[in-house]
Amino acid sequence: MNDQILKVGVVGLGYAGRTALEAFSELPDVQVVALAGLETDTLKSLGAKFQVPELFENWEDLLKVDGLDAVSIATPTQLHAPIALKALAQGLHVLCEKPLARTVAEGTAMVEAANKAGRVLKVVFNHRERGDVTVLKHQIDEGMLGRVYYAKAHWMRRNGIPGMGGWFTNRELSGGGPLIDLGVHILDMALHLLGEPKVTTVSASTFAELGPRGRGSGAHVVNTLGSAFEVEDLATAYLRLEGGGALQLETSWASYRAPGDNFGIELFGTEGGAKIDVQNYSPTDTLKIFTDVAGVPAEVKPATGAGLGHRGVVSEFVAIVLNGDWTAHNGSEALLRTQVIDACYASATAGREVVLHD
Repeated sequence: MNDQILKVGVVGLGYAGRTALEAFSELPDVQVVALAGLETDTLKSLGAKFQVPELFENWEDLLKVDGLDAVSIATPTQLHAPIALKALAQGLHVLCEKPLARTVAEGTAMVEAANKAGRVLKVVFNHRERGDVTVLKHQIDEGMLGRVYYAKAHWMRRNGIPGMGGWFTNRELSGGGPLIDLGVHILDMALHLLGEPKVTTVSASTFAELGPRGRGSGAHVVNTLGSAFEVEDLATAYLRLEGGGALQLETSWASYRAPGDNFGIELFGTEGGAKIDVQNYSPTDTLKIFTDVAGVPAEVKPATGAGLGHRGVVSEFVAIVLNGDWTAHNGSEALLRTQVIDACYASATAGREVVLHD
């Protein structure tokens, strides 16, 4: 690298790409030197605002920029593997939006490419950087809950299909519906809090009851692809964990329930319990810890703050790259999430439990 200034290119200019661009631009040891995106007006305006010298419509052209050290991928999911594989082959470090890939095969190829290149491959799981998750993780590590034996994680929307007729609802482009889109976030949050237990079996069901009938998308969305609704709009999964624990996942883009966008997790331990309940992305007053005080049930509400979110992931990625110790950061943890999501879809299709590890 050039005098410890990390030269980065950002591919994809939607919400995730813009958030990454802002986060990179705030760091003193980073220079965003290139942007790529199909939205010409957005490309030009962001280039001017952040003083990015190289602007491209095609990501292939961005990867040819001289002196590039890393690329941030914020594209539809079907492009994660093609861009990452080419970037890693060129010796670039890669920060990729979740999920890692559409399938285990794609994700495995990405991890193998990172290992072969000896470069960093990191996936953006920004919700583990929330203030409530960070505080709860510390409490769990300090033993406040004892051994956590059961967890329930959810992300449920009343009217939140993200792009009717666009890439989100096209199976070939996205890899699936809310399970791979939102479910991978809450799966990551749960496994992170629980200390990365191995998932041994999954039993899942998926449903598509509202989306195929044109229901469940509150905002006006241009039907960019003209694609039919090909994915699920609700999914549920029961995961058995190594050591006897269990995790229940529940996620939907659209369902007849209370209005809004609600996600969180509930943990049941031998010495205490905890619940994170986030309504419409609220950053505060979301965490409760349940315990006993002198034999009497008690509830604690720790102060948490908003946390670092996406900016925390970007900062960590930059720190890892500049530190030079890259071997442990090859995307393998994100691949484990992809393996679980893949197994959930397989279970739902087959109508039976799927074994991941004996």
